[in-house]
Amino acid sequence: MADHYNVLFLCTGNSARSILAEAILNHKGRNAFNAYSAGSHPSGKVRPEALRQLEFAGLSTSCLRSKSWDEFSAFGAPQMHFVFTVCDNAAREVCPIWPGHPMTAHWGAPDPAAVIGTPEEIARAFHDAFSILDRRIGLFLALPLSTLQRMAIQHAIEDIGRS
Repeated sequence: MADHYNVLFLCTGNSARSILAEAILNHKGRNAFNAYSAGSHPSGKVRPEALRQLEFAGLSTSCLRSKSWDEFSAFGAPQMHFVFTVCDNAAREVCPIWPGHPMTAHWGAPDPAAVIGTPEEIARAFHDAFSILDRRIGLFLALPLSTLQRMAIQHAIEDIGRS
């Protein structure tokens, strides 16, 4: 495996969960990882609740934007080592063929953007999604990627998605 890894988090709208995951990994794994996020049908804007959750956690939101996964399958895009779907819709869609054949796994989390309720209930849903993704990313970062064989890594990242 490489010394530095590119990771793409996919969701349909690229407005909440994939954005949260991108920011978490870029913060926690900044020495060995570059995280990106994208959507199959991007909403064009990041949910303000996601930005508030990230700011509350002390993470940068400066470069976050809703974007299409087409950016990452185009010529000149960074080659991905890992691609994780974080919502059920994106996991069921036909994904582009990613150059370099990255390892993939589904890390689904409930959609906080779908929650209808009080501002406190909505904030709690975003906090819960953040916590799930933060825990999974922590487990991912604990993997000794440089010493594991590709098949062992693939099984490990799939197991993380079931946690």
